[in-house]
Amino acid sequence: MSERRQLTNLAYRLLGSLAEAEDAVQETYARWYALTPRQRDGIRTPGAWLTTVASRVCLNLLGSARARRERYVGQWVPEPLPDRTEWISGRPGNATADPADRVTLDESVNMAFLVVLEAMTPAERVAFILHDVFRYPFADIAEIVGRTPAACRQLASSARRRIRAAEPPATPTAQQAGVIRDFKQAWEAQDIEALIGLLDPDATAIGDGGGLASAHPHPIEGREQIARLYIDIARTAPEATLLERTVNGRPGLVAQEDGVTVTVFAFEVAGERIRRIWAVRNPEKLRPWTGTGTGTGTGTGTGTETGTEG
Repeated sequence: MSERRQLTNLAYRLLGSLAEAEDAVQETYARWYALTPRQRDGIRTPGAWLTTVASRVCLNLLGSARARRERYVGQWVPEPLPDRTEWISGRPGNATADPADRVTLDESVNMAFLVVLEAMTPAERVAFILHDVFRYPFADIAEIVGRTPAACRQLASSARRRIRAAEPPATPTAQQAGVIRDFKQAWEAQDIEALIGLLDPDATAIGDGGGLASAHPHPIEGREQIARLYIDIARTAPEATLLERTVNGRPGLVAQEDGVTVTVFAFEVAGERIRRIWAVRNPEKLRPWTGTGTGTGTGTGTGTETGTEG
């Protein structure tokens, strides 16, 4: 069981969903306990065995996930994760998370990174994450994905090029936090000129409601369009509370209604401007933030409607 945190970290990066990651880890342990005692005793490194099995489970899930996400209502955004100090377990009767369930928040889980991973083939994603993030040798990866080590090297190289092409210029975390704080204040003040100035000319805002909470079905592009939308929301729904929070290891915002998180905003910041906004409203993806998976998010606050249109 000491391997659980490692497996959860791996599965979340491979799948972009904590719920799916937990299912994959559970399936991995089910296969372990399905072995006879003699079979388990014959495994010299249980950790390596569990990682191999978890990777194969995730590889299979990635294939089916593509089909499921094609049927997904609206835009699909990876599941956002809070800072560990604010993590709330979604399990009934458990107010604090088991440390083994926490995902290490580093650069390989920021939202922009996960979104790029979504565009990769399952084999590319597995090869890249196992090699570049978890430092597994290509010979071991080859056994998992059913390719040669040379082919796995090419898969990881292709994935690496995708990541580099999408990477914004490095921006210090404190600077990112300052930009998002200014965005929050401009939004609350309904200052459209300030909002436009904080957004990249080609900025994009994406909302994810999953059919369980209202969200715009298509991305909104252009800083003027995004700024006007957010100003309209602020004017019609001033009662929601916006809070500065860490989202997937980066500065972000959370919208709450009556103390309940209804929208989580992740950002990609390049220099002094915001290039991407992801607003997650699907209550099934907000379990670590709310302690439940059943909130409807039907209020009319700023964060709710921003998620609706953003």
